Amino acid sequence: MTEAAELPPAPEQAREVFGERFADAVRYAELLAEAGVQRGLIGPREVPRLWERHLLNCAVLSEAVPEGVTVCDVGSGAGLPGIPLALVREDLNITLLEPLLRRTNFLTEVVELLGLDHVTVVRGRAEEVMGKLPPVHVVTARAVAPLDRLATWGVPLLRPYGEMLALKGDTAEEELKAAATALTKLGAVSTSILHVGEGVVDPLSTVVRVEVGESPGGVRFAAKRAKAARTGRARRRR
Repeated sequence: MTEAAELPPAPEQAREVFGERFADAVRYAELLAEAGVQRGLIGPREVPRLWERHLLNCAVLSEAVPEGVTVCDVGSGAGLPGIPLALVREDLNITLLEPLLRRTNFLTEVVELLGLDHVTVVRGRAEEVMGKLPPVHVVTARAVAPLDRLATWGVPLLRPYGEMLALKGDTAEEELKAAATALTKLGAVSTSILHVGEGVVDPLSTVVRVEVGESPGGVRFAAKRAKAARTGRARRRR
């Protein structure tokens, strides 16, 4: 039986980034290293690099998120980037969207344990909840899917003039080029690549930003969204 990898002490940067929530960040890291590994939410090899590669890498996404907005973390998995973002930004109203029950159970436990009152866990796929969840200002995602496919799930959840922020790696520029046509059809009006986390993470975290106009998801999803809204109103009247 392979011995479990040990969680290293939190780096000094974590104290600076998480501030008053540092102790909660440590508890979350411990939960990932223990229950997260046991339940198959993260691989045991990730434990030694949980702080740099996962918690801090996700927390610095906050640099790109406007103040006081609503956020939907699509395919939240073990809560990355949604929970680190919630720990550093209590001004945000965050929904962790995840289709798998074992993951949503873990997320619910973490949210309750850490007292994250500004976070809601929703079980479902992005394409299923459109029209059921209020449109958000910002959609976040990390390691969910290639950008073109991710955009078909995330962009329709946005409100007009919202933005999708996707944490990506070295392939960010290539993915953005490959997804250009699909993004335009989905109503994107501007795209860019940001590098965040100066002085916190090395290498910097790479974020693909997709900004939409007045029709998130384009014409196809406008009709789908309207149909979902009508269905929701009909159910409420019963």
